[in-house]
Amino acid sequence: MTGSAAPESAVDIAIVGGGMVGASLALLLSHLKVNWRIRVIESFPLPGADILPPGFDERSTALSHSSREIFELLGLWQALQPGITEIRQVHVSDRGHFGMTRLTAAEQHLPALGYVVENRQLGAVLMSALQQAPGVVVTSPAQVTAISPSTCSVRLQVSRDANVVEVVNAGLLAVADGAQSPTRELLAIGSRRKDYGQSAVVANIGLQLDHGGIAYERFTDLGPMAMLPLQPLAGAHRCAMVWTMPPEQATELLAVDEAEFLARLQQRFGYRLGPFVRVGSRQVYPLSLITSEEQVRSHLVVVGNAAHSLHPVAGQGFNLALRDVAVLAETLGEAVANHQLPGDLSVLQQYLQRQQLDQQQTILLSDLLPQVFGLHSIPMALLRNTGLLALDTVPLLRHQFTRLGMGLETRGTPMLGPMSESMTVG
Repeated sequence: MTGSAAPESAVDIAIVGGGMVGASLALLLSHLKVNWRIRVIESFPLPGADILPPGFDERSTALSHSSREIFELLGLWQALQPGITEIRQVHVSDRGHFGMTRLTAAEQHLPALGYVVENRQLGAVLMSALQQAPGVVVTSPAQVTAISPSTCSVRLQVSRDANVVEVVNAGLLAVADGAQSPTRELLAIGSRRKDYGQSAVVANIGLQLDHGGIAYERFTDLGPMAMLPLQPLAGAHRCAMVWTMPPEQATELLAVDEAEFLARLQQRFGYRLGPFVRVGSRQVYPLSLITSEEQVRSHLVVVGNAAHSLHPVAGQGFNLALRDVAVLAETLGEAVANHQLPGDLSVLQQYLQRQQLDQQQTILLSDLLPQVFGLHSIPMALLRNTGLLALDTVPLLRHQFTRLGMGLETRGTPMLGPMSESMTVG
């Protein structure tokens, strides 16, 4: 260890990664009122809600109904609402083919099927709440440079800068530092990677017409395209576009001028949203399915994109991660009531068992859709369009599919119910 060593400290739970998932986990744990000492360690500076880590970028996130329930539980939904756009209908179609289906909130007796929020708005709300959360201390910028498991804890070497190194002993270490997780590598936890051979082109699109709260999922010859409704900006209608395609086409599309980009987008999408009038800054992200080979060890749990990073086609990645950490927090809270420690392997295995079905089905859905709609043979086109028509015409099938997309069908537990009111311990 080089430089001056800060005194050792002990915490109940250390969370590496202060992005959307890590921050949400910290808030859920604080909400339980168990008097845990919680440390969030983030490599990017986090002085306040005005400066956000890279995960809170120009992209938008589609929140499922289950995610709304979790943010309502944390008392954050009201703060998010000014930047929220309701998805009242989802329109799914296959370009050049007859199949299509429409999923509506009214049919589910809900105000919305989901909600779209820009990541910067979500980040600002989470960072503001994190600053006020009882028992939570944020250390940033800082990096975990070494990890040593022991019988009763995990020993972390945390470097704040060239001259300050701190040793943190944590009863439980939660790894939430992204798909390429450096912490996962330090722990020698392998990962499985499935490269889709596609990249996502992400941009905000200016519209001539009001989107009407409709989200579109359109499968094109290049790849799936999602158009998510956003709130107007300076009176102009707009939506968030995520368009997946082969990397070489994505690179080319990034370079063309605005008029050419909009013309190509219009050709693939059509005119259901009227003429496209503007495109914001364009970004490209390579796509792959990354899953951690281990999610739990004694005193260790891997969550968020570090556990499973999904294809964006169904918009399920963050919603699944949020359900994961909600069930994790609930399981840890129950462990305290049963006089168990949060880092006990049996407790963490119980969490994983609760979420196993949700993870398996959500990952399967996100992995299967781009494959099924990426095949262009006549038999496959007939099969998938028949499936879309079945969804559109059979109410029970449509109901089950919609509940799966909202995260209501496979979640492991009720997630942090009234128990949290009576769990304060000395």
